[in-house]
This record gives sequence, structure tokens and C-alpha cells, in this order.
Amino acid sequence: MAVSMRDLDPAFQGAGQKAGIEIWRIENFQPVPIPKSSHGKFFTGDSYVILVTTALKNGALRHDIHYWLGKATSQDEAGTAAIKTVELDAALGGRAVQYREVQGHETERFLSYFKPCIIPQEGGVASGFKHAEVEEHKIRLFVCQGKHIVRVKEVPFARSSLSHDDIFVLDTKSKIFQFNGSNSSIQERAKALEVVQYIKDTYHDGKCDIAAIEDGRLMADAETGEFWSFFGGFAPLPRKAAGEDNKAIGSYATKLLCVEKGKAEPVEAEALTRELLNTSKCYLLDSGSEMFVWMGRTTSLDDRKSASAAAEELASTPDHPQSHIIRLIEGFETVVFRSKFASWPQATDVAVSEDGRSKVAALLKRQGVNVKGLMKAAPVKEEIQPYIDCTGNLQVWRVNGQEKILLSSSDQSRLYSGDCYIFQYSYSGEDKEEYLIGTWFGKKSMEEERNSAILQANKMIESLKFLASQARIYEGKEPIQFFAIFQSFIILKGGLGDGYKSYLAEKEIPDDTYKEDGTALFRIQGTGPDNMQAIQVEAVSSSLNSSYGYILHSGPTVFTWYGNLTTSEDQELLLRQLDFIKPNAQCKTHKEGAESDQFWELLGGKSEYRSQKIARNAESDPHLFSCTLSKGDLKVMEIYNFTQDDLMTEDIFILYCHSEVYIWVGQQVDSKMRAHALTIGEKFLEHDFLLEKLSPDTPIYVIAEGSEPPFFTRFFTWDPAKSALHGNSFQRKLTMVKHGVTQIVDKPKRRTPVSYGGRSSVPDKSSQRSRSMSFSPERVRVRGRSPAFNALAANFENPSTRNQSTPPPLVRKPYPKSGTPDSGNVAAKSSAISTLGATFEKSPPVRQVIIPRSIKASLKSPEVTKTASNSNSKENSMSNRIDAPSIQEDVKEGEAEDEAGLTLYPYERLKTTSTDPVTDIDVTKRETYLSSTEFKEKFGMIKEAFYKLPKWRQNKLKMALLLF
Repeated sequence: MAVSMRDLDPAFQGAGQKAGIEIWRIENFQPVPIPKSSHGKFFTGDSYVILVTTALKNGALRHDIHYWLGKATSQDEAGTAAIKTVELDAALGGRAVQYREVQGHETERFLSYFKPCIIPQEGGVASGFKHAEVEEHKIRLFVCQGKHIVRVKEVPFARSSLSHDDIFVLDTKSKIFQFNGSNSSIQERAKALEVVQYIKDTYHDGKCDIAAIEDGRLMADAETGEFWSFFGGFAPLPRKAAGEDNKAIGSYATKLLCVEKGKAEPVEAEALTRELLNTSKCYLLDSGSEMFVWMGRTTSLDDRKSASAAAEELASTPDHPQSHIIRLIEGFETVVFRSKFASWPQATDVAVSEDGRSKVAALLKRQGVNVKGLMKAAPVKEEIQPYIDCTGNLQVWRVNGQEKILLSSSDQSRLYSGDCYIFQYSYSGEDKEEYLIGTWFGKKSMEEERNSAILQANKMIESLKFLASQARIYEGKEPIQFFAIFQSFIILKGGLGDGYKSYLAEKEIPDDTYKEDGTALFRIQGTGPDNMQAIQVEAVSSSLNSSYGYILHSGPTVFTWYGNLTTSEDQELLLRQLDFIKPNAQCKTHKEGAESDQFWELLGGKSEYRSQKIARNAESDPHLFSCTLSKGDLKVMEIYNFTQDDLMTEDIFILYCHSEVYIWVGQQVDSKMRAHALTIGEKFLEHDFLLEKLSPDTPIYVIAEGSEPPFFTRFFTWDPAKSALHGNSFQRKLTMVKHGVTQIVDKPKRRTPVSYGGRSSVPDKSSQRSRSMSFSPERVRVRGRSPAFNALAANFENPSTRNQSTPPPLVRKPYPKSGTPDSGNVAAKSSAISTLGATFEKSPPVRQVIIPRSIKASLKSPEVTKTASNSNSKENSMSNRIDAPSIQEDVKEGEAEDEAGLTLYPYERLKTTSTDPVTDIDVTKRETYLSSTEFKEKFGMIKEAFYKLPKWRQNKLKMALLLF
């Protein structure tokens, strides 16, 4: 489309540069900006242009333009609004979706911008903004329709306006009545209460009474009698025939018309396909309730205006009484438009559109307009967070036929591709213990065992009264929460279950299950020590990738291989995983391009391989859908600009963000429907309602109302008290509207964790060594929390803020021989000193790890493990890092000064940046030369700064200290 300065109205210059809503009213055929204080106030005699700018996660700005036509607006003003909308789109680079909104028949997307409702006022520009007099309150009657988005219409104040099917709001001078028709739903009644609250705040300054009247209730209570007194007393309501506004549009054959020289001509075709649309022309797609204007990229502005005029003319015909007109640009078609075609390509080239936007930006820049918002912004780089407490308790079972086998702590991090697993993770919630119960399916696992895993997981959830969250996860599609829970794991080829073994025997396929003395190749991936994985791949050179590190072993021979595109962090992860897979093994390190002949020989020879990282599903902007499942058929409806209040306790909702699907189940959902929650998620992926080619392996979560985990509530401005309210949606909302505050409820008592392994999942507190454990019949799995870290963490613990479901850290003396029974406090201080000194002054060798022994021993044979532990028990103590003499001096600080002759120095001289540094000291133990008083002072400053950090930062810092 050619861009000219005459096409750009001065009122639109600088529009759409940041997220938000901008509104213009048509006055004397020109757009005039409306202040934000007046947004949502519309007059029936006017026409408006509304621009909604949304900042997407990928850094781009999305624009939606609506032009709203009041029922009393003139034809000239309506035409001007339509033309100005096309001009505004041109000013934004020609990529916005444009909607025609007619009073009383607005789209749900438009109404969602002005929740809870819009109530147009009489008057307009041409009539001097004359509307109802405000001096004397006028009794008004409104009808409210809609389960998720409320359409409000003023009706005559008369008994004949009432019906059994709808909800009515009677606005009097001192009280607002809500009349609930007997055929209305609970959800509609709850949404109508939001309208009542809006009227109370807008027209009564928040000062009036509210009453709810039930249809069919006689004069039994005073409020019911008061309501009917306004209508001359109670009388039965007659059944009403469907009015003109309520007549549904029948089946309508979708038609495609080509617009040339202002005339729309039908396009003859057996089926609608993308190939029918020519980039140099404009088309109308008429589906009855919706009329789309499709504009090719190379069409002129005049062609687009002509096509819009043709759509307006067609929409005014008797067979299109409620049609919405939606205009779109080639390359930016909506999901609804694309769904009308039998075939539509997955992606289209948008280079021309980007070029057009650049030209518009250049023209505006010459006029001195800031055009930053017109260009695509850089994607917002957010640190990926799991949004789950990583210090909870983990149990893992392997599914074997119709049974499940509880894994020992040393086997929990070893998953086989031919098996299915069930995991239960309990962690501290706001006021109770929360649970996440999930299934993990290997790529080669059997369908029978997958079904068995889901069945057994459902039984576990049922035993928790459906208050646990549920997850269905496939190998290769693990979400960040899974990584955070397991922290580090290895995926091995083959399987141990009977189902997998039977399948191999039946198909006469050789068993490829991992063997420690065999040949195996592992790809190492992850983002850090608390998120790293080793994936066994085919031991061939084509499995390599320049963006990853690999471990190759064959018997006692071990190779590490670094791709040219790996970072130092990737290389560190490889060394850590090497301690899991082949601890204490001597390895040969290879850099890409400098491999030995033996390396290639083990991989069967050299061949081509990839260099780009394996793409994982990125999180997109979330979408919320209400859903119904009837006779196996799933129907969904999107809820725009959603909030927590849109989640109704009687319904099931789908929250979709591309990388994950969440199924939210209200407390009052029928038990039969609740049992189909996971099926709803699977059908949502199968139908692919957003036409994004969704993978059926996308992770699915089932979330129970009242037990929403943080990784779900992050999509909302969440108030946990709302989920704890009693009653149905209407009763809850009525309580909040009447009292103006959230109902106070008793917090539920903390639940006792449930164990499915024959033992209590709560160990004896005397044996607790860590806040993050996995319980099994063998022993407690400790996630790498060293004694020194325990001592340091004890100094950071704040009893007033620590989550009480988390056991307090047990401070053990890291050096038993260096202290006495009375020296516990001194020992804690000394280990904290040593740890801080090592943290700030000296980095430990990479291979001196930091790896939980239970995991490290997972790939060892029992004999080797036993021998190694016996021979190295003393050598594995913390004295390997810090010399014993200095520790003795730390623990007995007073005696150490006399016996070793240590001299104390001020902090300023001990700093590495000191202008007068102390000489002849051990620089790796500077803290040992501080006095007790000065140490406490400096340590207190660190402690104070620590507690000023966000909670997730505190947890991350503690995890980092764990590595030392």
C-alpha cells in the first residue's frame, strides 16, 4: 500500500506507541481525543474510534481498532468513523485488525475492555451532549445478559419488561435491586452483580443499599415486597416470545466476494482455500453473523476504503441484522477468519508489512513525531522462573503393569524412555501443604502402562479429596516446574518395566536398555545446577550438536566433547553430570574439530550433525477459554482480558500459553465432569482451536480451585481469599458486593502428607537434614545440603518469616573432632565464617562437587559404592577444603589466638581493596583475623541485605551457597 502524508490524520500522529487504550470521538467529521477519565462513557448520538495496543511477549505491539456507532449517530458520522479507522491502520503500518461495533451488538472483545459493562448515555455532539438530568434521580430498569461478558440494555420501567429468562437491575434513589429470572444461571447472576456494583459506584458514589430478588418468591420478605411495590404489587410474569433482538441467526452458507471498483462479486469455488485470495485485491467473507473484509498487502488506501464501504452496505441488508464487520490485513488474519477456510498455510511472509511500517515511521519521524512504538521492540528477556517452592518433598514410582513401584532415593533421578513414572511433590503453600501429582511418559513407553499411570495417579488425587494439582508430562516436553522439582536427572534408553520387556520379546527387538559397561552417548543440557539433564542419544556422530556438550563412554573409556557454540556454563554442567554418570573416572576431553580417531571409531565414523539448539516451546501470551464437554464433543469460548473473577466455581476453564495447558476445575463442578478434566485438555490439544499446530505431548496441568499453585496464579492478579469463599458464584459475589470486603473464612488446617510407599512421608525430625527430601524405604535423599551450608543457613533463618511447614535446618558440627558438646554455637559461627570466606575469596575446583551422594552413587555398583565410601569416608569431610589447624582455631576462637598466636586486624586492612593491606596472613581465610564483634557487625550487614531481597532471590542465593 502506498503511504502518503495526506493519508495520516494529525490526530493519529504518535498513536499506538505504548500499551493501553486510546479513544477519539468524531466531531464535525474529525477525530478528537477523549481523556482517559472519560473512557467507557459513550453517547448514543456519537461515533467513536478506539485503539487498543497490546505489548506481546516477543516484544512486538499488537493493535486492534474498533469503531463504535451509537444507535442515534448520523450516517455521515458513521461513515467518517469507518474511513478514519482505515487511516489509523495506515498510520500504524497497515497490520491492525479492525472491528465495527454497533450499540447493543458489540463484540465480546470490545466489551471486555470496559468491564464490567458499558451503559451508553442519551445525547451526543450534534445535540449538545443533552442527556438525563442529574439533579433528580430517575428510576431506571436494565436487563443484563451474558455468562462471561455482560450486555446491559436499558428497558422501559414497566412490569411487562420483566421475564423469567433474564436478570434485571432496578436502580432507585436509595436502593439497587437485582431481579433474578428463574431460568437464569448462577453464573449470569454473579456477573450481573458486577453491574450492580458499577451502578452503585458510578451513580450513587458507592452509597446505597443492595437487594437480590428471586423470581417466584412471594411477598415473604420485606425486600421482595419493596421491589414489587415499584410495579404496583406482585403479579405473575407471562411467558414471552423471543423478541427481535433474541432471534438467533440460522445456518448461513459462507460466501466469498471479490471487491473491484466498489462492487462485490461472488467468487465461484468448490471449497474455500488460501489460494483464492489475491494480494492485490480486497475480498468480503460473509458468514452471516460476521463479515470479514480481507485486504491484500499491495492494495491502495482507496481500494480498502471502497471495500469497507461495500461491507457497510451489505451489512445494512435485512438478512444481516446483527453482523459484525471485521477488517484484516493479509498476513495478520485472525483465528476465526482462517478457520472458515478448508486449508490455510501455517505461516506467511510478513516482510512487506514490516517494510510498510518502516516507511510510515520514517514519514512521521520527519514531522518530529516519536516513532519508537511503531517499530518492533526487542523481546523482553525474563529470567525463567519455576514459580514453585523447590524445597519440598519428592516421591517417585515406576509403573509396572497395573502396579507402581516406589523408587529408592538413588534411583529417582534415573528415568527410562521405555517406562512410565508417577511422582508426588509436596511443598509449602500459603497456609497449608500443597501437592503436585504427575505422570511422566517416556517416548517408547507402552500405551497400557500410560493408562495405568493415569488411573493410579487419579486414585492418589482422589485420596487427597481432589485438592492436589495434576500434571501429564511427556519426555522431551518437560516444563520448567518438572526441572525445578527433579533438579537434575538422567534419561536412559530402554526400560525396566514388564510392559516394555514384553513388547521387545513380542516384536523380537534387541534390548537397548542402558548398561554401565556398554557404549553410550549423553547430551548434556540445562541452565544451571538446579536445572540440568543428561539425555542418552544414539551413539552415532549424527547425534552430536555444536551447541551442546556430550559424554561418551565405552567400558572404562570416557570422552567429553564440547561443541564450538557451547558456553563456559555449558561446560560446567557437563563436568557436573560427569560426576553423576561416571564418578571418579578419568576422561579424555575433546573440542569440536580436534577429535581423536578413537572417538570417531566409537561413534561409527564421522558424519554431518546439527549446530542449532533444539527448540523448545516458548511461552506465549495466555488465552482463557470457558469449555463444555457434551457427548465427547468439546466446545470452547475465549474470554478476553480475563481476570480471576472470570473463574466461576461451577465451571471448568482452559488457560493456554502455548508451552503448557492448564485445566482449572471449580469446587462445585459435577464429579463426573471433574473426572474428565484431563480428557478436556487432551481434546483441546487435538482440536487445535487456535490453529497453532499444537503437539499432543504438550504438558497438561489440572488445577483444583482453592489449591492453585503459583505457576498458575502468576497469570492473574490473584487474591487467594476469593478461592476460599463459601457458596456458589452468586452467593460469593453477593457477599462481597453487600459488605464491600472479601468474606473472612477460617484458614484450613495444614494437611499431613500422604505416603503411598507403606511408610509415612514425614520422617523423624531428629533425622531431618534438609528442607528438600525424597522419602523411600531405604533412606532420606538429601539434595546436596552440606554441613557448612546448614550452619550458614541457620544464621540466615528468620523464625518469624520461615514457612512453618518447612522443618528448621539441623545444625550439625561439621568437624566433630574440633569441638566440645558446649561449642555448638561457636561451631555454627566458625562454619559460617569458613563458608563466607570460601564464597567471596576462593572458588572451589569444579570437580570437587557439590553432588548429592545419593545421586552420585546411582550409576555405581553396590560393591564399588561400599568400597569407595569405606575408604574415603574421612577424606570426604569438609577438611578437604579447609585445613584442620585453622578449623581448630575457628572453633575455639579464644584458645586459638593464644595457641597459634593469631593477631586480630581491623576489617579495613583485611579487605582485598585496602590501601594498607595486612601481609603475612593466609589470604584464603581473612575472616579468621577479625574479632568476634567486628565479624558480627559485618555479617549482620550481609544478613540485613539478604532479607531485603525477594523471596525467590533468597532461595536462589541459598541454592548457590549450597554449591560451596
